[in-house]
Amino acid sequence: MRKLLPLLSTNPHGGGRSALTCRFRCGDACFHEVPNTSDNEYVGDVIAGVLSRRSALRAAAVVTVASAAGGAVVLGNAPAAEARPQRPHRPEPTDGARGLRFAPVAPNNDDRVTVPAGYAQNVVIRWGEPILRGAPAFDSENQTAKAQAGQFGYNNDFLSLLPLRGEHDRQVLVANHEYTDEVLMFRGYDAANPTREQVEVAWAAHGLSVVVVQEEHRTGKLTPVTRHRLNRRLHTTSEFEVTGPAAGSALLRTSVDPTGRTVLGTLNNCAGGTTPWGTTLHGEENFNQYFANGSSATDKRYGVGTGASERKWERFDKRFDLKQEPNEVHRFGWVVELDPYDPESKPRKRTALGRFKHEAAQPRLTEDGRPAVYMGDDERFDYFYKFVSSKRMKKGKSRAAHEHNLTLLDEGTLYVAKLTGDSPAAEIDGTGKLPNDGEFDGSGVWIPLATAGPDGAVSHVPGMTAEEVYVFTRLAGDKVGATKMDRPEDVEPSPRSGRVYVALTNNSDRGKAGKAPADEANPRNLNKHGQILELAEHWDDPSADGFAWRLFLVAGDPNDPATYFAGFPKEKVSPISCPDNVAFDPHGNLWISTDGNQLGSHDGLFGVATRGERRGELKQFLTVPTGAETCGPLVQDRRVLVSVQHPGEVDGASVEKPASVWPDGPGKIVRPSVVAVWRTDGRDIGV
Repeated sequence: MRKLLPLLSTNPHGGGRSALTCRFRCGDACFHEVPNTSDNEYVGDVIAGVLSRRSALRAAAVVTVASAAGGAVVLGNAPAAEARPQRPHRPEPTDGARGLRFAPVAPNNDDRVTVPAGYAQNVVIRWGEPILRGAPAFDSENQTAKAQAGQFGYNNDFLSLLPLRGEHDRQVLVANHEYTDEVLMFRGYDAANPTREQVEVAWAAHGLSVVVVQEEHRTGKLTPVTRHRLNRRLHTTSEFEVTGPAAGSALLRTSVDPTGRTVLGTLNNCAGGTTPWGTTLHGEENFNQYFANGSSATDKRYGVGTGASERKWERFDKRFDLKQEPNEVHRFGWVVELDPYDPESKPRKRTALGRFKHEAAQPRLTEDGRPAVYMGDDERFDYFYKFVSSKRMKKGKSRAAHEHNLTLLDEGTLYVAKLTGDSPAAEIDGTGKLPNDGEFDGSGVWIPLATAGPDGAVSHVPGMTAEEVYVFTRLAGDKVGATKMDRPEDVEPSPRSGRVYVALTNNSDRGKAGKAPADEANPRNLNKHGQILELAEHWDDPSADGFAWRLFLVAGDPNDPATYFAGFPKEKVSPISCPDNVAFDPHGNLWISTDGNQLGSHDGLFGVATRGERRGELKQFLTVPTGAETCGPLVQDRRVLVSVQHPGEVDGASVEKPASVWPDGPGKIVRPSVVAVWRTDGRDIGV
C-alpha cells in the first residue's frame, strides 16, 4: 500500500487548498450556498425538448445510431484518431509512452519546484520584474501603482508562447494574472482598512502581461527581454472593447459608459487559449468577489455577495458598488481576446461566447475552417459550453486576413452540454464503483442557447431574449436542463485526435441533502478528487450537435477502488487529485496541473498517455512549493513551462510570517513566478 503524506490543512472547504486561497482567489465560493439552485434533470433523464429543428434532426440521427448499436453511442467507435488508419503496431519501450519517458517525481511537501532526474529549471520571470520602458526595479517595501503598471503582474496563471518572426531564439510570452493576495503582498496589511495605494497596486497587479523572452539555445532556459516594443501590461484600469451580440446592451451600460461598449479592466483571468490565427483568449472567472452590495436574483446566480467585498475596492471606485452601478458586474465574466503582436490594439470582450465563470477557452477548427471554442464554468453544479463560429478563418499573413479573423468570435451559435449515461441508475451508487459495462460513459447533445449573426441575435431559450442569454448564460443553461457537473474547469481539444478533455476538479456537495446526486458523468458523492471527461463529437465534427463521452480518469489514490485510469494498471500510475488545467504535448499526451491536492502532497504537473497500449499511464513530472498551485502548463518539444501561483499561501501566513521562501530564499518576499524546465542533455522532453 502506498503511504500517503499528512494533509497540509484542516480547511473546512475540504482537502489541500488553504482557507487563505479560497478567501482571495474565489471569495470563499465553497463557504457559500451553491449558486445553482435549479431543478435540472440529471444524467440519464430524458433530454429536454428545447432543440432547434436542425438540432432535433441531428439528435435523432444520434439516437438512430445508438439504437442500431443496442445502446448509447460508444466513444471507441466515434471518428477520432483511433478510428483512422494506423501504422503497424510496434512494441513500445518499457519506460513509458513517447513524451513521458522520465522517472516520475514522488509526492512530497518540499518548498521548491521538484523535477525529474536529468532535468533542470529556471525562474523565467517573477512578480514585479520590470517589463515596460521606465518601470523601476521591484521593491516590495515601497511598491507603487505606477511601478506595478510597468511590471509583471501577480499570481500568473495561463501561459502562451507565440513565435516571434525575425528575432532569433525569441518568443512572445503571454500570461494571465488571476488575483492578488494582499496579505502576502503588503507588510502590515489591514484587511478591514486597506489604503488607496494598496488597492491601486492590486488593480495594477491584475490582468495580463505580454513579454518577449529569449531562449538560451543550448538549453531550455528562458529570460525576459525587458522594454521590448511588444511588451505590454493590461490591468484593472486599461480599456477593453465589448464586441458581439451584447455590445451596447442596456444591461452593460453604466453612468461612465452609457454606450455599453468600453470596459475598464479585466478581472480574475484564470486559464485561456491560443487561437490558430495568432491571438490569445483569457477567461474571466471569479469576478463576482470584487463587487459589493449585490441583491438581484441574477447577481445571486453568479455568487455576488450582498455586503462589502473582501478587498473593499468599492470604497475607492463606485463601479465596484452595485448599489451605485448595478450593471458594472455584467461587464465581467467574459472571454477576452488579445492580439499580442499589436501593442496598440484594444483587447476585446467577446460576448457571443456567453458570460459565466470562464476557466478557459480553447478553439478547434471545423473541416471548413470555422472555430469551435470549448469552455468550462468553474462552479459546483455548473455547465460546460461550446461556441461554433459561422465564419471561416482566412489563412495567410495579410492585413485583410488578420482583420477578418479578429471578427470570428462575434458571430455563431452558443451551446451548452447535456449528458446521458448508458448504465442503469442502480449501478451508479455514488461510491465510484464502475458499472457492469466497465466504464462510465454515454452520449450527449449540445443544446443551442443563442445564435448571433451580422443582423442581430436570436435566442433559442424560451422566455429569454438573446441579450439575456448572453449576459445571464447560467440562467439559460438552467432553463434548458444542462447537466450539472463537478466544477468544469479547463476544456481542451486534442490537436491530434480531436477528442475534447474536460477537467472536473471536485465537488464536495455532490450527493448532499437537497443537492444533485451522483450520476454517470459525476459518479462519486462528496467528490474530493475530481475526474477528467473525454468527449468525441459525432462525425469528428466540432459543429456537430451530438457526442459520445466517457470518463478518462477518475482521480485519487490508485489504491482507492473508486479511482480509474482509462483501464491502465493502477499500480503503475502516480496518485493525482483535483485536476485543473490541461494541455497537450507534441506527442498527443495530456498534461494535467492540479489545484488543491487532497492526498497530502503538494500540487503538481502530470503527463498521461491518451492512446495506444499505454493509454491511462499517468506520471508526475513536477511538484510546486509550499502553498502553491500549478497553473498554465505549456509543453513544447524541448521545454515545459508552468506558472507557480500563490506560493506561501498557507493559513496564517503573511509578509511578516512567510510560509515559503521560494523562489529567492530566506529574507526575501514570496513571489509568484513562471518556471521553465528542460533536459540537461539537450534532448526533447520525455523521449
